[in-house]
Amino acid sequence: MKNPKKILIANRGVIAIRALRAAKELGYQVASVYSTVDKDQKHLKLSDEAICIGPAASKESYLNEAAIISAAELVGADAIYPGFGFLAENASFAEKCKESGFEFIGPDPKVINVMGDKIKAKELIESLGVPTVPGYTGQIQSQNQIENIVEEVGYPVIVKASSGGGGKGMRVVYDKSELWDSIIGAQNEAKLAFGNDEVFIEKYLKKPRHIEIQIFGDGKGKVVHLYSRDCSLQRKYQKIVEEAPAKNLNQEKLDEIQNICVKACSELNYKGAGTLEFLYEDNEFFFIEMNTRIQVEHTVTEMITGVDLVQAQLLLALEDKFDLDQEKLKINGHAMQCRINAEDAETFIPSPGEITRVHRPGGYHVRFESQIYSGYKVPSNYDSLIAEVIVKDGDRRNTINKMRMALTELVIEGIETNQALHLKILEDKGFQNIDYYIKYLEEELIK
Repeated sequence: MKNPKKILIANRGVIAIRALRAAKELGYQVASVYSTVDKDQKHLKLSDEAICIGPAASKESYLNEAAIISAAELVGADAIYPGFGFLAENASFAEKCKESGFEFIGPDPKVINVMGDKIKAKELIESLGVPTVPGYTGQIQSQNQIENIVEEVGYPVIVKASSGGGGKGMRVVYDKSELWDSIIGAQNEAKLAFGNDEVFIEKYLKKPRHIEIQIFGDGKGKVVHLYSRDCSLQRKYQKIVEEAPAKNLNQEKLDEIQNICVKACSELNYKGAGTLEFLYEDNEFFFIEMNTRIQVEHTVTEMITGVDLVQAQLLLALEDKFDLDQEKLKINGHAMQCRINAEDAETFIPSPGEITRVHRPGGYHVRFESQIYSGYKVPSNYDSLIAEVIVKDGDRRNTINKMRMALTELVIEGIETNQALHLKILEDKGFQNIDYYIKYLEEELIK
């Protein structure tokens, strides 16, 4: 009998246990890496092998490329699964995996490299026919030069880091007097966070929604889309609630943008899961960025299409299997995900510590993706995301009702979570009526 394939999970938390389940269901062996502070994560107990790769600090463990590749060599892995965050969009790491004889479960490093640079990505996407936000991506040579350019673009504008993400290296500028200081501030923050101080400027849309298109490609030119997601409920550019499909959009424009995304990714020979993110305002879509990885919110797409995106990633990487057919992909119902963070629901101060009691929500089409259990200690070293509650129903109204029930049923004691914030969002009339935008949560709900 042929030995089963083996993957190494180079991540932690929610995505690590999600990947382990997907791999085990396919009959693969699983090895996992962990930092010293993560030694009690549940997925480690369910893995065939677990290797400690360093102390709590990310740069010495989950960002330690050499340690991860050494772990893969030690266990004899066939492929490395990066998940999201950490090294998932690191082209250099993807290349090193290939050079070391491991399949990197993701797109080609060249595609990661281009899409990881927001300026290059915007220029490439523009050349492939995808609409982008008006702005300036050239060199910033002097204060006078950039002030003249921005006058032509028109205020307000937003300064963004080329290598950025998560709101770092971003500044909204409303008039000329703020521009130069905002550019310097964004450059300094970007240099500190990403090691690259390059920034660019876009027209700042006042009340857009955040709409995403999920795509999946075979790496040889065949690409499908798995419809849309609405991720407009955000705080400091971090998503809080996600839904699929996106509602109250111009259907003709949505169909057009989905087809454009497929065409663009086909020309790139895109491989695996990817997401193109857009701002949507006045019936128009404007490209923001592409994420060359699985997204935290992939779950809602899975719920409405019936496609296990993580298993699709694994099957493509390990068996060169791609059986997604656009004609067969249909939307079934409406899905919603609430991110449960270990933080105060009002002050948003992180709340690490020991969880003393957990009760998971259940029911038809209710998912709870998490590592937590009674006695688990949430570390202070990483992202505050500890769980995802995902539900699906026939329409959006019933999905909101189901999510309300699931959140009411959820019990997490010993630490603070943002569970109460989610319940508040569900009761909000603006949310219920899809009358919101990306700053709605901050400007209307939690002022």
